Amino acid sequence: MDTNLNGVRALAEEIVAREGGFVNDPADPGGPTKYGVTLATLRGAGLDITRDGRVDISDVAALRSDQAVSLFVDRYFLRPHLDLLPADLQPGVFDMYVNSGATAVKILQRLLNSACAPVLDDGVIGAKTLAAVRAAAAVRGAATLARDYALARREYYYALAEARPSSRKYVRRRDGGKAGWILRAEHFLPEALWLTDEDHQTRIAHWA
Repeated sequence: MDTNLNGVRALAEEIVAREGGFVNDPADPGGPTKYGVTLATLRGAGLDITRDGRVDISDVAALRSDQAVSLFVDRYFLRPHLDLLPADLQPGVFDMYVNSGATAVKILQRLLNSACAPVLDDGVIGAKTLAAVRAAAAVRGAATLARDYALARREYYYALAEARPSSRKYVRRRDGGKAGWILRAEHFLPEALWLTDEDHQTRIAHWA
């Protein structure tokens, strides 16, 4: 598969710029973050930025933007083998992996299952998942598969917010408009497939 590491790094830089500085939101299940990097990610990487012999919230606060970009490319693109996916699919899955980890791959695997290419939705890109992706891309086209992935991602976010009210602020702004999660999914969709404000309001009309 073709891989454009420069393009992926540029997307990682965009994500870092969008996520911004240190945030410690009690409603965020990922805990404290900076540039979208969680404490769990730093611990997984063993990155003791403050060099005090432990990795804790102070290391999240001390993280530099260039370190965040490198972490994203290494841990959320290369390590989970997203570089083996069709090039058209890589940006959307990578962006989702930064947001939700292995769930990004599970969404892809469930999409493949719905297209009659049965694979286990274990969040791991192995030989069977790659074979199913390549088969689906050969039949439907990689660009179409990338589009369908973005649609599935958007549906996942609505379903998650439905089940977990504390996450609804990531789907619905205070004024009722589309919030960050939905906007990110639609970033990887042609504008013709974006939900209208009316469609969005219909989806969330029953939320308190």
